[in-house]
Amino acid sequence: MPPAAPLAIHEHPAGAAGADRPVVVLVHGSLDRSTSFARVVRRLDGYHTVTYDRRGYQGSREAGPPCATLDEHVADLLAVIDGRPSLVVGHSLGGVIALAAALRADGPGPIVAVAAYEPPMPWLGSWARRPRPSAAPSADKPARPAATGRPEEEEPGLAAERFFRRMVGDGAWERMPEAGRASRRADGPALVADLATVRRADAPFDAARLDVPAVFGRGTGSLPHHRDAVGWLTQHAVGSELVEIDGAGHGAHLTHPDAFARMVRSAADRVTRKAGTRP
Repeated sequence: MPPAAPLAIHEHPAGAAGADRPVVVLVHGSLDRSTSFARVVRRLDGYHTVTYDRRGYQGSREAGPPCATLDEHVADLLAVIDGRPSLVVGHSLGGVIALAAALRADGPGPIVAVAAYEPPMPWLGSWARRPRPSAAPSADKPARPAATGRPEEEEPGLAAERFFRRMVGDGAWERMPEAGRASRRADGPALVADLATVRRADAPFDAARLDVPAVFGRGTGSLPHHRDAVGWLTQHAVGSELVEIDGAGHGAHLTHPDAFARMVRSAADRVTRKAGTRP
């Protein structure tokens, strides 16, 4: 068997102006990819930013089988960081990965701060009560593919289509060129692995142990279970900061890149204040 290809990592250096600032590493969520942070990265001038396709997604499909455990996701993230002092910013499942990496070991490590936007937390009771969208057609909405079981039990391409339709909308799927749909379906195995990893009854980390500056974001237009998860984190991670993005839903990095970038800068400012230096 040929060796696995490396992860697709994209470095965006800041130049001399950002030499004293931590590297900003952005971790995407499920059925997403590094390019979704493009508008946020453009608004983080003065910071060395790093994006990457998580294993199994887009440019990292040849990097080996999708991560099957949270520990594997953390190992990939730490390899991307490569020992550099880093502010890790995670969207959705990327936020869970960021938190797990920051809490992986006692004592100081390369992660100097965390920003997480609406990380999924199925172990909280509110997730069991989250709304379930109907697949029934209507006059202005075509029928979605019928579910055949839990997403992790479905054919991966079908699971990817259903997930995309639920998160982004049927219209967005219908407008997408066939090549784009095929690319999303090809990310299906990684999505299925993601969902199996995060669907658990017990918390994979103790947020109260977080000892680096943390900022948690949520949108005023997000669903209650996403908002509740961020509220829980803010309550349990001592000294953390809550950021509300007005009018945003779960995809704030796409729809509200200015506000998302401000959340990142807020986390970076907390690192500066903790170090006792000027911004």
